[in-house]
Amino acid sequence: TQSTWGVPNRHTHLDMRLLTTRVFGGLRSRAFSTALKEINASRLSVELTKNPKQKLPKEQLKFGALMSDHMLVVDWDAKNGWYDPKIQPYQNLSIDPASSVLHYALECFEGMKAYVDDAGRIRMFRPNKNMERLNNSAHRLLMPSFNGGEFVKCIQELLKVDKSWIPRGFGYSLYIRPTFISTYPVLGVGPAQSCKLFVICSPVGPYYAEGFNPVKLLADDHYVRAWPGGTGNAKVGGNYALGIRPAMEAAARGYSQILWLFGENLEVTEAGTMNQFFFWINDKGEKELVTAPLDGTILPGVTRDSILQLCRTWNEFKVAERKYTINEIIKAIHEGRMIEAFGAGTAAVVSPVKGFSFHDKDYVIPLDKDDSTKKAGKLTQRLADTIMGIQYGKIPHEWSVVVPE
Repeated sequence: TQSTWGVPNRHTHLDMRLLTTRVFGGLRSRAFSTALKEINASRLSVELTKNPKQKLPKEQLKFGALMSDHMLVVDWDAKNGWYDPKIQPYQNLSIDPASSVLHYALECFEGMKAYVDDAGRIRMFRPNKNMERLNNSAHRLLMPSFNGGEFVKCIQELLKVDKSWIPRGFGYSLYIRPTFISTYPVLGVGPAQSCKLFVICSPVGPYYAEGFNPVKLLADDHYVRAWPGGTGNAKVGGNYALGIRPAMEAAARGYSQILWLFGENLEVTEAGTMNQFFFWINDKGEKELVTAPLDGTILPGVTRDSILQLCRTWNEFKVAERKYTINEIIKAIHEGRMIEAFGAGTAAVVSPVKGFSFHDKDYVIPLDKDDSTKKAGKLTQRLADTIMGIQYGKIPHEWSVVVPE
């Protein structure tokens, strides 16, 4: 139902309007009328801060701890559609205590980054994919769709206003957090009649400041991250809230994150908040990169998609999106068929995995069988170098979008 830039197609409106009419008695049938206003970047207004914040040396940056001077805000309601976007000084939000985001988790978000290349230009990495996913997340929560292309134009203006906040250097970037919340002030479970879409930014350093730091995971068959028919394929806040306790319990036992399992067969799904990959010789003797399929329980990561596309373009080994189990992983380790493993996401790009524990037994995953001093496998390192090379404009690619000056 979405175009390349997350632009709502006509049948998106009709489908959701029909749904709200049937389920909620037409409560907001007008909300998805094509007559309502869309986001229009040409109507963007800019108010600059009079009190700039003090920046930190880039070596002192901690992920998500410091915000830039400005934010982007666009409001929506069921009567008028999207209001004019505005860039304003970073400030607290003022919402009614009855807003349904606070009670029923009507909230979704995205994670993106902006980079400065060697020529001083701002770059973004595949922003169309983030807009597509944010629209899909909103669709799952019965929140309004938006024109992703116009919204990206607004984000690019925000990046130009706060360009001085983008730290220079390979591995440094400005983390971009688009967030979509319901501000509808009614204590009743139902679709939002008013929403706020906003973007805040945070300067960040390399995920691994001193090079890769391979992690150990706790494979858990008690907690469940997502389930069929749920919200596992949407980037909604509730998915992350339920993972905090398992993650802290894993950390208390000396593990970096949870390796999420699902179902009677103990299918491997994700690792912490990242998509998980294993590179091995499969039971047919083929060299294979495997990750869980997008069956509705897996988040369609932008980095995940980039890895799959790159590896298929290289055409050097089999690339599979399929269901696989923890017992398949253990069997491959016992038989010496495991080559390497890694998680993938916006923050780290790739994160090498050196082992996991399952039912109180530890299993070791190789990093680089040819060089014990390496902290990442050859494929993990190659993917990191390639994707980051594209992100910083060192490797020409259509995925790297230069922000117009």
